Amino acid sequence: MLKTIKTFWQSIRQLSGDDAYERYLKHHAEHGESENMPPLLSREEFFKQWQDGEWKGIKRCC
Repeated sequence: MLKTIKTFWQSIRQLSGDDAYERYLKHHAEHGESENMPPLLSREEFFKQWQDGEWKGIKRCC
């Protein structure tokens, strides 16, 4: 039962983007040095960059 709840919670976090920073850290750890990636961002910097990309510009259907 506990495993089912954890799996469900992980799915919710992934769908909502709540785990984006953890996925970013994992990707950076796996590929950061070998692919000349920019320096690691703090959690605050990461979400600010995400929000800026998501909400800048005109966002409407018509």
